[in-house]
Amino acid sequence: MRAALACLFVTGCCAFSGPTWQGPPSDHFDGSRFWPPLREERGVRDFARWQTERKRPGWQEIQADPGPPPPARVPLGALRVTFVNHATVLLQVDGMNILTDPIWSERCSPLSTVGPKRVRPPGIRFEDLPVIDAVLLSHDHYDHMDVPTLRRLERTFPRARIYAGLGNAAFLRSRGLHHVYDLDWWQEARYGFATIIGVPAQHFSGRGLCDRNGTLFLGYVVRGPSGSVYFAGDTGYSPHFAEIRRRLGPMRLAVLPIGAYKPEWFMAPVHMSPSQAAQAQADLGAPAAVGIHFGTFQLADEEQDEAQRIGSETFWILDFGEGRDVR
Repeated sequence: MRAALACLFVTGCCAFSGPTWQGPPSDHFDGSRFWPPLREERGVRDFARWQTERKRPGWQEIQADPGPPPPARVPLGALRVTFVNHATVLLQVDGMNILTDPIWSERCSPLSTVGPKRVRPPGIRFEDLPVIDAVLLSHDHYDHMDVPTLRRLERTFPRARIYAGLGNAAFLRSRGLHHVYDLDWWQEARYGFATIIGVPAQHFSGRGLCDRNGTLFLGYVVRGPSGSVYFAGDTGYSPHFAEIRRRLGPMRLAVLPIGAYKPEWFMAPVHMSPSQAAQAQADLGAPAAVGIHFGTFQLADEEQDEAQRIGSETFWILDFGEGRDVR
């Protein structure tokens, strides 16, 4: 039995784990692993306790028509955001079309037949996307770095650039993707009218059993004539929001995760509650925020519509497929 379990462990490592970053140590990389701003982690015992105690509410499948096709582009100085699903948003900024953490797959899993399955379709049909110029990937978890969707995007928009945290370009290139660029925290890349800046995130990475925190997790600030837009990706609450504002100034729009936060004793190091997301908006000095990371895949223990109750005049909960101009 022990030999069989050991074989299964090694097989899982080989089958799903990706290459890890090889580089000099820094304030968030010890030479082998990356660390979030708050070095608080949950271990195997914590996970076992959660699985033993959890009370998972039932989520219902929702069949809904897709939203209307977004505009082809917005003019210089304009900003528009469209919520697709989960952490996938279309940012249309200064004539550029930027897609975040795109996933159109039925499951967020290394396997197509098991793993979390979506409870509602994407809010925008893939075929209705405008020409995509850039893709921002926050980290390598399957609900944020969906290789089938990325391959489809590259086939459809061969000139699109993909940005990801340190170490992820090697993995994506091994999966047949080409225009991939690694970014570190605070590193900048100029593209069109935009400057794309990697910024810290309170999260973790890993696609298999043996590559935890071997590649970098991050958020992004997109700066241009229309102002600064912050995309958090996936993150818990920490002082990094205030640090981003201190270094880069206030944001015009903040795109913030609000789901997969219960039970909070277990999820807090990596996922924000809605109230923490509201505090993050304040920390960033953003007059408008959009909630993401809810209502698509049941990854934690909150009710299906619980996170969305944060909605207000300044913290927008967009319907799936809804777009809104940022004034």
